[in-house]
Amino acid sequence: MKRFRNYGSKQIRGFLTTHRILFAVVILIFGLLSTLLLSLSQGAVPFSFDEVLQALLRQGEPLKQTILWDLRIPRIIAAILVGSALGMSGALLQGMLRNSLADPFILGISAGAGLVVIVMVGLQVFQAWIPLAAWFGAIITTTIVIFLGRSGGKLAVERLILAGVAVSSLFGAVQSTLLLLAEDGQIQQALNWLIGSLNGRGWQEVISAAPYLVVALISGCLLARSLNLLALGDDLAVGLGVNLMRSRLMVAAVATLLAAGAVSVSGLIGFIGLVVPHGIRLMVGNDYRILLPLSALGGAWLLMFADLLSRLGSVELPVGSVTALLGSPLFIWLLYQRKAGE
Repeated sequence: MKRFRNYGSKQIRGFLTTHRILFAVVILIFGLLSTLLLSLSQGAVPFSFDEVLQALLRQGEPLKQTILWDLRIPRIIAAILVGSALGMSGALLQGMLRNSLADPFILGISAGAGLVVIVMVGLQVFQAWIPLAAWFGAIITTTIVIFLGRSGGKLAVERLILAGVAVSSLFGAVQSTLLLLAEDGQIQQALNWLIGSLNGRGWQEVISAAPYLVVALISGCLLARSLNLLALGDDLAVGLGVNLMRSRLMVAAVATLLAAGAVSVSGLIGFIGLVVPHGIRLMVGNDYRILLPLSALGGAWLLMFADLLSRLGSVELPVGSVTALLGSPLFIWLLYQRKAGE
């Protein structure tokens, strides 16, 4: 009888978990599709749904076809790519560091990318190469942080976080100094990029970023088992045959590739990697086989929604400012909850 009750309770828990996952998937897909439809129809030139359909079919006014295909669709695709990359990157880093307040910029990605951008803007050299240079700057900075985070032949979580904070502070100070020495026009150009924006992103940015972001997203999903084992603690993970150094390096490499790829397209957009994994975790739990793909889906929806909000006013706002306004209150709430839990 006791065995039967245990079996029944396991079946009920499995049933409830499955329904929670299906509910989360339905909510995210519905939000993504509805926001996609609104993003296609809203902007400086609003479209009716019939006009959207005609423009999608290459019918109706040529101007509206141009607006839809050359401006809005590539921008929406860029938002989906960047949001999914930041969402999964945040989930990967939170799992690797076992820190719920970690986000894609904790390894110095924003500092390295921002410093490269300001240098190139200030020197007025290779302006067309700014996205690629920002990507390399982010990767190099993360490599330095990982090197500083090694202790005794393994990757120490505490040292890694401290190294990221130290490098970010150093590079941030250098950025401020360079901005003070730059001319007014250069300052505005650098700030527009550092705040984060999807304005003007076209097919060229989408085509150049999509291949390696898609590969990185697939690679991130394949790391779910390693993250589930790391979540058990170092001692138990080692007992189960996990190589801690190799596993954390792989997770850090994929998370950096995702975040750096996002930075190379949109500039520095914060809070997506912090907010989205928390929301998904509340809905489906801590199984990274589910958490990682849904974090990518949730990040795509949230950034597309923030970009839609940024375009609704008479003056278009940088999408990075909108995500900061949306994410800051939640971040404060998470800190409060963390304190209450302790």
